[in-house]
Amino acid sequence: MDIQCTETELYILKQVADAAGELGVETYLIGGFVRDKILGRPTKDADIVCAGDGIELAMAVAKKFKPVPQVNYFKNFGTAHIKVNVSDEGAVDIEFVGARKESYTINSRKPEVEPGSLEDDQKRRDFTINALAISLNKKDYGKLIDPF
Repeated sequence: MDIQCTETELYILKQVADAAGELGVETYLIGGFVRDKILGRPTKDADIVCAGDGIELAMAVAKKFKPVPQVNYFKNFGTAHIKVNVSDEGAVDIEFVGARKESYTINSRKPEVEPGSLEDDQKRRDFTINALAISLNKKDYGKLIDPF
């Protein structure tokens, strides 16, 4: 991984990667965490996108920590959140979502959402820098993926 992470962050990301590997789900660190690390900024939250069920991944990741953090999930949106505190660096908020693509009808600002690929998910993000992703997959762990 070319970005500078703390030992705690690396430990947490390894737990995410291990859980995703056990589920057989491609998983990526995406968005603000990646951006902030590239810019050298500290961060206390991470967004994880997977090619599958984000809620299922969050539940599997939570089981990797002791004590097991509470999983808050939002079934309508397919998102989940855990707060992990494994060191004196403070808690890290982790949000999980399944990759999705969005389309809009001419008369609405509310998107129609359907499952998608990593590329679909990157294209829907608000700023291209927030589309930067880092693979957490065994085959290319740590690879930066910039579709733009």
